[in-house]
Amino acid sequence: MIESLLVANRGEIARRIIRTARRLGIRTVAVHSEADADLPFVAEADEAICVGPANPAQSYRNTEAILAAAKSSGAQAVHPGYGFLSENADFARAVESNGLVWVGPPADAITAMGDKINARNLMAAAGVPVAPGSADPAGTVAAAIEAATAIGYPVMVKAAAGGGGMGMAVASDEAALTSEYEKVRAFAERMFGDGSVLIERYFPRVRHVEVQILGLADGRVVALSERECSVQRRNQKLVEEAPSSAVGPELRRRFLAAAVQAGEAVGYRNAGTVECLLDPATGEFFFLEMNTRLQVEHPITELIHGLDLVEEQLRIASGEAPGFDPGNLATSGHAIELRINAEDPKRFLPGPGKVATWVEPAGEGVRVDSGYAAGTTVTPFYDSLMAKLIVFGADRDDAIAKARAAVAGFEIAGPKNNLPFFAELLENAEFLSGDYDTGIVSRMR
Repeated sequence: MIESLLVANRGEIARRIIRTARRLGIRTVAVHSEADADLPFVAEADEAICVGPANPAQSYRNTEAILAAAKSSGAQAVHPGYGFLSENADFARAVESNGLVWVGPPADAITAMGDKINARNLMAAAGVPVAPGSADPAGTVAAAIEAATAIGYPVMVKAAAGGGGMGMAVASDEAALTSEYEKVRAFAERMFGDGSVLIERYFPRVRHVEVQILGLADGRVVALSERECSVQRRNQKLVEEAPSSAVGPELRRRFLAAAVQAGEAVGYRNAGTVECLLDPATGEFFFLEMNTRLQVEHPITELIHGLDLVEEQLRIASGEAPGFDPGNLATSGHAIELRINAEDPKRFLPGPGKVATWVEPAGEGVRVDSGYAAGTTVTPFYDSLMAKLIVFGADRDDAIAKARAAVAGFEIAGPKNNLPFFAELLENAEFLSGDYDTGIVSRMR
């Protein structure tokens, strides 16, 4: 097993990784920006090293500074968490070329899945269902119109190099496509350094369902369970559930089989997620993208399987066997995760500030993965996620009841927060029915 680990991230995911590493007897090294010096993850690591100012490009995305910290601290391995450098193939290669262990998938797999057009073509060749769309980038508006005409309106205009719900727009006709194409292309060039645009069919009513996979050290790819991620704002997730209320045994079998095919097609190792769109009217699902890292919502999979996915990542990176029997992986109960963000609960606009009050709920079946505490400050430099409130119950109704109580018992003062939105959602008839889709939040507003 790895003996020392540098965590190349911040906030709640850094604390989450450190917690498991400590349990396994692994020495931890935190890197942090000047703005994050007082956050809990810095104090909880065995060693902490400042890698630059608040600007992520000069700290958490500063490859040279992070590698220098790994060398000076004597760290043996690097865990990237999610975001920042977690899906940067060049960083993964740099880690390994410096003699360190990369706690993540092979760099070639990251590269293969990082471009949405290349990814969908690879998946189609492997027999994984993909939505009707362009096999090549639409390099001009004319090419986009030609592709949309063949696919049929409405279409989704997507940044090929995008991720996290960014760089996407819907076009219902040629005029809208002309306008949205230029916006998406310019955004993609600015944000990702790649203006390539993909045209795909848009499904007005769809559910977002994903499957957790693990590429084991012995070469096998194992699919765990599915997660429902349809409660979204601006194409970004707010709530996740496991299992999905839309997925029965036969559909689950097809989902898991497709996820294994996807992982095997790129020689996947370590933790990853195969994201799909599900048409609830037909039961058809289509590959959306593969996230080549640990997901924000991994705790709900942990709870229904009784696993620690960070431990499994470390086992795989160390060349060890899994801590569970892949041939006898059972699930039980129901888990829900709520992303507690520093944003107003109506328009979901960021609202950073100093945390005056921070009281986390507790009780059976309640887990809080947090990045902040009273006296710390949520700055405007990073993602607005403050904590993840995760509940586990005997069934979905029990989990929802626990979520209601936990939301009511979570006290935050200082930064804005979206707890009132969750209180509303957990009483919403559409959500309670389990028959909802990615448009649920817009219908609530």
